[in-house]
Amino acid sequence: MTLGWELIEVDPDTGTIEVAFTAGEQFLNPAGVVQGGFLAAMLDDTLGPALVATLPDGQFAPTLGLHVQFLRPALPGRLVGRGRIVQRGSEVCFLAGELLDSRGRPVAVATATARITSLSKKPGRTRSTSRRPSTGMADRMVRRVPSPAPMSTTYGIWRSRRQR
Repeated sequence: MTLGWELIEVDPDTGTIEVAFTAGEQFLNPAGVVQGGFLAAMLDDTLGPALVATLPDGQFAPTLGLHVQFLRPALPGRLVGRGRIVQRGSEVCFLAGELLDSRGRPVAVATATARITSLSKKPGRTRSTSRRPSTGMADRMVRRVPSPAPMSTTYGIWRSRRQR
């Protein structure tokens, strides 16, 4: 099952991103609305790429913490996520964003903390870095990721980039 991730717009200079998701019937809880865990995953897949888009090759930023507040029930269909970098340090970054329903009303908001790491050749091993960002990855995301992008996670962006 995927979240139906679609890149709408990314601006690495301002650290912002807009993405869309398709919440299918399989995401519904017994009350007939999208289950909160799926909304949290969508927000994580909104906030993370806002930062990842600013990173040079060989770096990634896993989420250390994610705090979600649910504002209203989300119905199945298209949901739009907007994410931004609030503050960026050499290793730790703070992110924020919201998930909007088809009428433009916020259904959930989130803040996150992420840590910039260097990717090693061995899976699962990373080390921190203080290297300054470049917009290289964002340019490749826009060129290489078709819209809509059939990816479900931030890791999918990185994986699809490495496989090319």
